[in-house]
Amino acid sequence: MTAKPRIGFIGLGNMGRPMASRLIAAGYSLAVADAEPARLAGFGVKATLPASLAELGRLSDVVITMLPDGQIVAEVILGSGAGGDSVAAGLAEGALVVDMSSSAPTGTRALGARLAKRGIGLIDAPVSGGVKRAADGSLAIMAGGDAALVERARPILGALGTRIFATGPLGSGHAMKALNNYVSAAGLAAAAEALLIGKRFGLEPATMVAILNASTGRNNSTENKFTQFILSRRFDAGFSLGHMAKDLRIAVETARATASAAPLGEACATLWDAAEHALGGGADHTEIVRYLESLQGEKR
Repeated sequence: MTAKPRIGFIGLGNMGRPMASRLIAAGYSLAVADAEPARLAGFGVKATLPASLAELGRLSDVVITMLPDGQIVAEVILGSGAGGDSVAAGLAEGALVVDMSSSAPTGTRALGARLAKRGIGLIDAPVSGGVKRAADGSLAIMAGGDAALVERARPILGALGTRIFATGPLGSGHAMKALNNYVSAAGLAAAAEALLIGKRFGLEPATMVAILNASTGRNNSTENKFTQFILSRRFDAGFSLGHMAKDLRIAVETARATASAAPLGEACATLWDAAEHALGGGADHTEIVRYLESLQGEKR
């Protein structure tokens, strides 16, 4: 029986923590790291807590990153300055890095080229599905990169998601993730505007959501966010407004890099940037509704 690869997992936030736990439950040996020591609580008896990123690299055959953006991923993997701590300093030739963060695809390709010079592989494998699906292992995963490297990582990804899509060359997974979140963000904002208009006309928001979900206006947000997190005023879906705004910026940057017209995408990114500025990046992304209410003069 072939031994399971040793995994280094970096980034134990809302998504990373349940994902790392899934890998431990699947029998993988993990070394974990996070910039916030409090997030390591509970992992000491289940995983190795290396003293440095270089040590994590030495302990790993495969390193998974689940971090806020591609710039942080590059700094963690390669180091931020001469002599600085980095994962690559400890990785052996033939190791594999799997970036599951929402990173910019152009940056991913640049990182891949630099790692290739060291004999280290890279694939991008961002996810969709949120915290609930991270916990139950049913994420959708978009994997870009060399086909052989994607297949090498597939058993590991299979512990995290039920649908794994090979999207094409390196960076294509990150491009797909940004474009997916653009469609998601546009649907959420459109539904929120419709509910605010309907409410002013005299329609009940809960009735509107029920009708949308029985009609052609149905989307992921009307089905899974409005009743649960918005009408309830909980605003705790577990994905930040700042991360959504960042993904929209990546989608627009991808459009520009491919000389693609994206007037709706540009408008959507502007809206979410304004909401982030008004509410702060740490607000839940469902709080875009609060920003739209403020434009109506409502204070909730």
